[in-house]
Amino acid sequence: MYRPDALDLRLLQALQLDGRAPFSRIAEVLGVSDQTVARRYRRLRTEARLRVLGMADHSRLGRTNWIVRLRCNPDAAEPLADALARRPDTSYIGLMSGGTEVMCAMRPRSVQDRDELLLDRIPRTRRVTSVDAYSVLHHFYGGPLGWLNKIDALDPAQEAALRQAPPETVAEPVVLDPLDETLLELLRHDGRTTVTDLATATGQTESVVKRRVRGLRRTGVLYFDIEYDHEPFGHGTEAVLWLTVEPTRLRPVGQALADHREVRFAAAVSGQANVVVSVLCRTTEELFAYLADRAGSIKGVRAVEAVPTLRQVKTLTYDPRR
Repeated sequence: MYRPDALDLRLLQALQLDGRAPFSRIAEVLGVSDQTVARRYRRLRTEARLRVLGMADHSRLGRTNWIVRLRCNPDAAEPLADALARRPDTSYIGLMSGGTEVMCAMRPRSVQDRDELLLDRIPRTRRVTSVDAYSVLHHFYGGPLGWLNKIDALDPAQEAALRQAPPETVAEPVVLDPLDETLLELLRHDGRTTVTDLATATGQTESVVKRRVRGLRRTGVLYFDIEYDHEPFGHGTEAVLWLTVEPTRLRPVGQALADHREVRFAAAVSGQANVVVSVLCRTTEELFAYLADRAGSIKGVRAVEAVPTLRQVKTLTYDPRR
């Protein structure tokens, strides 16, 4: 049975900090050989289904993300989750709550796409009994801030050597052209696609591709995230928490949640339950301790609904083996 060690964790955190860092640079920072990093990377891809993926920060493009709770008959939940997972505008799809609920994060590209999904296609799906859609108003943690930043596998000097400069502040939404869109699509499937392969796929020169990728990262439109199986690393319990928070306490509550090691995503959303949190724990007992001693005790939190994730159907991209 595969058991990751400290070097595997350091490599994961290094890739979270810079998903396109050359193995030679990572090896120098970690104090090992290039061959060791390449070998560990291949093993993580095989044993833990590791993938480095280029993701678009839709807030930088002026687009609104949505989180949708779909309640349905037990025999409909899994086919519905799989169908949604195949869409390029969805992410983080989970089977929840005894197999009668599907939770889905959606990133519609336009108002028309949003309405087609939320007002037409989903409500008309057979055996869906209710649909609750929440607009994401503000991110406290997640997206470019990956959970692996919290594992402390690297020391401060190693982190500083690998961490990318923060993106520029943009006053207006970034406008993409067809080449930008194509590069984002290619990197969404494999964030470590070489410049040579990107140039071949787009018909551009390598210098043009390098400049465009740097520009997408500089504006914050493009960031890199890590997808992998958590269970080999000892984290077998996932849950989504729906918090009802006093409006005047939204910001401090969100900031407190973002600092918690268990939290990998936290955002303010529309609706009565106005904060949604995704947590990753080792056991159900650890989840209970987190609910009782930390999340529920934050000043301003009036109520917490904890919904265990039975199976993650899609994290960043669809994998039918999940």
